Formats: sequence, structure tokens, C-alpha cells
Amino acid sequence: MKTLDDFRAFYEGELMEDLRALETKRAGICRNLLVLFTVMALIVLVIGVALGMAGGPAAVFVPAVLAVVIGAVAAALMTKGYKRDFKLRIIERIVRFVEPQLNYSPTGYIDRETFMMSKIFTTRPNRYKGDDLVWGTVGQTDMKFCELDAVHESGSGKDKHRVTIFKGLFFVADFHKDFRTKTVVLPDTAEKLFGRLGQKLQAMNIFRGKLIKLEDPEFERHFAVYGDDQVESRYILSPSLMERIVQFKVKTDRKICLSFVASSVFVAVSYTRNLFEPRLFRTLLDFAPMQQYFEDIQLAVGIVDDLNLNTRIWSKE
Repeated sequence: MKTLDDFRAFYEGELMEDLRALETKRAGICRNLLVLFTVMALIVLVIGVALGMAGGPAAVFVPAVLAVVIGAVAAALMTKGYKRDFKLRIIERIVRFVEPQLNYSPTGYIDRETFMMSKIFTTRPNRYKGDDLVWGTVGQTDMKFCELDAVHESGSGKDKHRVTIFKGLFFVADFHKDFRTKTVVLPDTAEKLFGRLGQKLQAMNIFRGKLIKLEDPEFERHFAVYGDDQVESRYILSPSLMERIVQFKVKTDRKICLSFVASSVFVAVSYTRNLFEPRLFRTLLDFAPMQQYFEDIQLAVGIVDDLNLNTRIWSKE
């Protein structure tokens, strides 16, 4: 596992030249955007004054909205190439620095069927997008992860309802064990809020299967486990694995969900921010955001070690 000092040396010795070139490009884009928005604002002001005199304040709304749309489209086109270059010249190299055997696609992502196969989420998203797919083998374990944004929208107009099903880092790896049933590990929010009543509410969650009772108070303080078979779920969630999952939860300090389905382990780590996007209005010659990219990638790749997936406890049937 690479250390922060290792990465700082890599940053200064390997990334800095490309970062300086990208910084020049970023600064140029910011100047162009400033000119664009200034011109658009002046145009809206002139049109607004003319229309305001003829049709009142409401007449200003249409040109203002049109200006915002045109500005947003122009900004997206101006920054598209910059974002692609940043990811290929910086993010891909950080991925390979963390683990040389891994592959990276800035536009790739894990498909919706795999997302639903995890059984972590019961609602199927009808707005589904992702990027920054990383895949390959860590040790003996085949794995992949990406950033996903899964949303379900219903209704229209004023009755339109939008629910974020998941946003964050989604990880899939071979568990080297064929499961007959599914086991899903979710944050234990009900018991934290309602105590013993929460346990009863968890047990009534018919869409999840049976509530699995485990003999680890610390694990059950963080998680509720659902499965189709009490014996298999307890077999999968050994005392050692439960301890590792708790440690991973504490390490991330985020909402995490896991599942064991078919022969794979799925891990969903919630984030509100975009993980691997360049920050347009912040200099690239600052180590702090580079450190954040490194730590996010390191965390995802490190799930293999955190869950001890390279130790072949079982053999596949």
C-alpha cells in the first residue's frame, strides 16, 4: 500500500509537469468564461431594458433564461476537452500509481443490471449515469469500481418527484465463493432511532428477506443484515469479516452498504461530491485536491485488503 509520502514524491516528480500545462489551459478557460458571461450579461441587460419598457418586467425573463442556457452549453463545450485531458493525464496515472495492474476508463461505468443484481437497492433507477471505471486484478482478486449516480423520477411538471437512490462509489469484486442465497448488509438506522422498536421494524422489512441476528454487538450497532438463509449469512459473515467491515465503516466515516450475491461482494459508499472531476475555479498547483484524488482511489482499491478478499478461505464449487 502506497503512503502519502510516496504519493507526494510521485506528485512532485511525475505529475507536476502535466499539471502545469493543464493549469495554463484551466486559466485560459476561466478567462474565456468570464468574457462569455460578461457579454451575455450585457446582452440580457440591453434586451431587458428594451423589452422591459415595452412589455414590463416579465418580458425580461425569457432572454435571461435563454442566456443562462446558452452560457451553460458553451461552458460545457469549453471544458469538455479539459476534463478529458485531466482524467487521462492525471487520474489514470494516479490509478496506476496506486496499483499498476489496474485499467481506467474516464467514461466507463458499471452497468445498471449489475447495480440491481447487488440487491442493495430495491428501486430500479430510470436515470442512471456513471464514469471513472477502474477494473483489473488486485492480488488474486478480480475487481472493479466506478462513480455512479442513480435516480428514480416519477410524475411530471409540478408533480414531478425525484429520489436519489444512490450517489457515490460502487465496488464489485469476486468473493471466491458461490452463494446459494443473498445476504445484504445495510446501515442500522432503525435501531439507532427507535431502539427495540427498531428491531421489530427491521424484522418487518419484507422486501429485504429475513432479518439475520448475529452475535456481534458492535457489528449490529452499525448494521442490519438481511438474507434468505440464516445459516449461510452467518457462515459468510464470520467474526473476522464482521470486524473488518466495522473497521472499514469507521475508516470511511460514511454510509456504506454491502451485499454477497452469486459469487461477488458489492460495496456502495455514499458521497455527495463528485470524486474525480477537476475543479475548474481552483488552481491545479495545490497538493490538497491531488491528495484527495489519491486517497479516494486508495480507499476503493484498498477494499480488497480491508475485506481480506485475497485470502482464499473457501473454494468455488
